Amino acid sequence: MSNKESAANIRKSPDDWVSGDGPMTDAQASYLQTLSEQAQQPLTFRKDLTKAEASKLIDEMRKKAGVE
Repeated sequence: MSNKESAANIRKSPDDWVSGDGPMTDAQASYLQTLSEQAQQPLTFRKDLTKAEASKLIDEMRKKAGVE
């Protein structure tokens, strides 16, 4: 098993995070803004996103921006 496969197997779903219901971090908000610009998408996040919601949106925007 490669390191990438191993990391994917141990990565918890944001839905399972203990702190997932907390507000998104400043770093998440900043990264979402950067990704949305790279994906040429209007800002698609609300300021009241939870950490888990922000994480899911980051994954989605990474795909749209071509950042894997």
